[in-house]
Amino acid sequence: MSSSFDDEEMDLQIAMDLNLQEAARLTEELELKGKVTAEETKLSAGKLKHGCKHYRRRCRIRAPCCNEIFDCRHCHNEAKNTNEFDDLKRHDIPRHRVEKVICSLCDHEQDVKQVCENCGVCMGDYYCDKCKFFDDETEKEQFHCDKCGICRIGGRENFFHCDRCGSCYTIALQNSHPCVENAMHQNCPVCVEYLFDSVMDISVLPCGHTMHRACLRQMTLHSQFCCPICSKSIQDMSRFWEILDQEIYLTPMPEEYRHKKVWVLCNDCGTTSNVNYHVIGHKCSGCGSYNTRSTCGPAQSRSASSVGPLSNQIGRASAPEMLAE
Repeated sequence: MSSSFDDEEMDLQIAMDLNLQEAARLTEELELKGKVTAEETKLSAGKLKHGCKHYRRRCRIRAPCCNEIFDCRHCHNEAKNTNEFDDLKRHDIPRHRVEKVICSLCDHEQDVKQVCENCGVCMGDYYCDKCKFFDDETEKEQFHCDKCGICRIGGRENFFHCDRCGSCYTIALQNSHPCVENAMHQNCPVCVEYLFDSVMDISVLPCGHTMHRACLRQMTLHSQFCCPICSKSIQDMSRFWEILDQEIYLTPMPEEYRHKKVWVLCNDCGTTSNVNYHVIGHKCSGCGSYNTRSTCGPAQSRSASSVGPLSNQIGRASAPEMLAE
């Protein structure tokens, strides 16, 4: 009888000890969760409430070149380059040399780091120590490319770096784009903005040259379908060539010009052809393109009179609306 009572008492004691251990574990978890929640709250304070028109971030930078404070490098470049009237004072910020940042929540100036050493706020959910770059809008999928030397957006898995072109391109172009040496290290041929670190979308033309997508769209809206650099067609023009074929067929030349021949150089395929003269345009005998210019024949002098590309060669034919996307 006594033995049975002792066993029951021992079982009760074990159960009580287990309950105490479980209670202690739960208490510890709640305390830890509370600490984590408090830390997360501190880090995320002011998120997406600070920044400029270029970036949402919780810090400003001190420019090492002029020792002035700006929201970001683009704000600096607009003030000190784009909007600066004195040519001798124009300059861009050397982004990799930024050493000091100012927290937007507590105004504490400090060495570049992700978390403010004074108030503990995270100054940018995305942070690159190499570029000294902060951004709270992580849905942009920012990543740093060591070969480019700068941060880009769109997700690392969606891009590859072309060593010859000198920049990151979308994977869709990996095996289909013609390489042009340092194609991105040039100014846009329309607006003359430097392309390599532009925040605007860039289009790679079939010829391999590059320009802003918005500038390309404006070109097509104004019936300009040739690369401003090499004069190659910027998209499939076969439908337009068919329209010109029909218009030339319906517009016979006067008798004195009907058998006149001219030499033309095709801007698209590079073929030199001896073709019938027509005021509307001259068709390449190699690829059928009307994107041609007058040139000298093989037996003529090399001093050719160069007529403009597609827009000048097609005479009075009107181009259909086509957008390059």
